Amino acid sequence: MSTYQSLEPIGRNEAIAMLDSGDNLAVSQAILRLALHDPDGGWVTDRALALLENPDPNVRSGAVTALGHIVRIHRAIDTDRVVPALRELVNDPIIGGRVEDALDDITVFGGRS
Repeated sequence: MSTYQSLEPIGRNEAIAMLDSGDNLAVSQAILRLALHDPDGGWVTDRALALLENPDPNVRSGAVTALGHIVRIHRAIDTDRVVPALRELVNDPIIGGRVEDALDDITVFGGRS
């Protein structure tokens, strides 16, 4: 059972330290906090895309969820890079459902099918 956790704003220096920490929980929290609160969706997208290759499924899941948040909040995302990267993961048995959700978010909020 998962519990709700408030994801407070985070400064970039703290976020970068968390992303570089190697602590998978910290990495996941950092990318989600950035996606929800950083004003530069492109900068956060770059970081989330890099995390899609992480071996830990929780980190990949956080990155996918972050991409969905970015497009919902900013109403735009770099579809030329994000959509193909997500499609590579759509059959992942652990995070495939989240990938489909993010692709749906891109269609609904980013204007791309």
